[in-house]
Amino acid sequence: MANLTINGKSLTLDVEADTPLLWAIRENAGLTGTKYGCGIAQCGACTVHIDGVATRSCGVSVAEAEGKKITTIEGLASGGVLHKVQQAWIAKDVPQCGYCQSGMIMAVAALLNDKPKPTDADIDEAITNICRCGTFQQVREAIHTIAAA
Repeated sequence: MANLTINGKSLTLDVEADTPLLWAIRENAGLTGTKYGCGIAQCGACTVHIDGVATRSCGVSVAEAEGKKITTIEGLASGGVLHKVQQAWIAKDVPQCGYCQSGMIMAVAALLNDKPKPTDADIDEAITNICRCGTFQQVREAIHTIAAA
């Protein structure tokens, strides 16, 4: 059993302590917006926030996440209003296939929380998620649009 706080809700999940957080989120909490990509914490499709830090959930055990605040893509919007990154994604038509986008959005939201006006170098350093469709230029444009607002 694990006690997790996901999107502001306390949940008790029937999982082993060494279960990857990704699977607890998807299979036990039923929040499927966080995607499985590689399973080795490289691609970023599974990115969530743990205590506000962009974290690849496939590389974190449930035991490591207990007692921490976990936010998934489903918890990013507030009061029925999309987060500014989600709004920019729509305005700039960022997604193509969309598979990596929940993780990409979570990584960008964390970056902008830490650095509201990131440089291209900041973006290159912080956003290491993989997008097989090659939407990196649209992602960068959306980030700069948010920073300029």
